Amino acid sequence: MEERLVDYRNIADYFIALSNVTGNLISNLTLQKLMYYAQAWHLALFDHRLFDGTFEAWVHGPVLPSLYRDYKKFSWKPIERDDLNELSIPHLEKTLGKQNTEFLSEIVEEYFGLTAYELERLTHQEDPWRRARQGLNADEPCDRPIQDAWMAEFYQQFTVQEA
Repeated sequence: MEERLVDYRNIADYFIALSNVTGNLISNLTLQKLMYYAQAWHLALFDHRLFDGTFEAWVHGPVLPSLYRDYKKFSWKPIERDDLNELSIPHLEKTLGKQNTEFLSEIVEEYFGLTAYELERLTHQEDPWRRARQGLNADEPCDRPIQDAWMAEFYQQFTVQEA
């Protein structure tokens, strides 16, 4: 797997383009969770980040603050980007690289069909987010970081380790 970091915006654009093409429109909340799972599984499988940035343990699950700001204007509504469509996917795949695109297609296969609520609930049941929010009330704002090591450790338990 390539060890260069990918610009998180390219991955977000890829997910949004796929959502536009499939008609499975995604909100900022959904996009946050897809990005989180991409980073977490990448750390677990390849021992390094896919993209730069630190997720924080917000009330509704893991959030990459810079990505949140990028799409904050959409609030809870689907992200609308007419420039991201079937014509932009080949360009994004080339930008991301073959191995990263193959990796992201597995994230899409696993998580893309879930609703924002299902994704939020899933992250709330998992150790990395819970660990970062330890001692806080469920609705208490928080900007505590979710450590890369916590994500790697948690998701590695679900991987098949080669002998």
